[in-house]
Amino acid sequence: MELSLEIFVLLFFVAGLAGFIDAIAGGGGLLTVPALLSVGIPPAQVLATNKLQSSFGSFSASLYFVRNGLVKLSEMRLAIACTFIGSALGALLVQHIDAGILTSLIPVLLIFVSLYFLLSPNVGKPQGEPKLSEAMFAFAVGTSIGFYDGFFGPGTGSLFTICFVAIAKFGLVEATARTKVLNFTSNIAALIFFIIAGLPLWKLGLVMAAGGFIGARLGAHIVINKGQKFIRPMVIIMSMIMAVKLLWEQHPQWFQLGF
Repeated sequence: MELSLEIFVLLFFVAGLAGFIDAIAGGGGLLTVPALLSVGIPPAQVLATNKLQSSFGSFSASLYFVRNGLVKLSEMRLAIACTFIGSALGALLVQHIDAGILTSLIPVLLIFVSLYFLLSPNVGKPQGEPKLSEAMFAFAVGTSIGFYDGFFGPGTGSLFTICFVAIAKFGLVEATARTKVLNFTSNIAALIFFIIAGLPLWKLGLVMAAGGFIGARLGAHIVINKGQKFIRPMVIIMSMIMAVKLLWEQHPQWFQLGF
């Protein structure tokens, strides 16, 4: 489909802002998906093009964190492998099974994430021993959240972050860095299947990818320099916004006057 230069420029900046937000707290898709839909792109191509552009943003943030020593890929090999497999399975199965139960559960989980970060005074500071071994964390968390990202997607970053904080006992900055590595992994796994199906709009996706790459690099810089004082409120806000958006889509009657 033909799009004007103005739309390309607008979506470049939307992707930049989304990449910035995504690198800090997740939820950038709340901006890019509606923006893509608003210019008349079919939903299947919207999802594929969004995965294309968001892969560059998550790669940019991951690379920045790795280069600055916040995360070592050698320590995450098993989690990366499990997340990739989980996301690939999710992208395959979403074509054949009902997503209703999962989509109804996610707003509840996102509200829990926001309340956890809001009400826990010491959240984000390393606290004690991990509740699961590295291998068990990779299998349980990497596979399940990777599956969710390939299957549905919204809130993936928030879910990874709370697992790294509450289960693996990382500080919030380190948790955010590891989250982006697994985000990138799940994005790539799902994107492969979209490419095989011929769905991404490459020209638009790559223009948005450039914006997302720049925005994510700036967001990652904020994470390292501002730390948990900046990340914590962003995670709370984005988790609540995503939860409300999903509930609105699933139960619009709840938001009508007279409810």
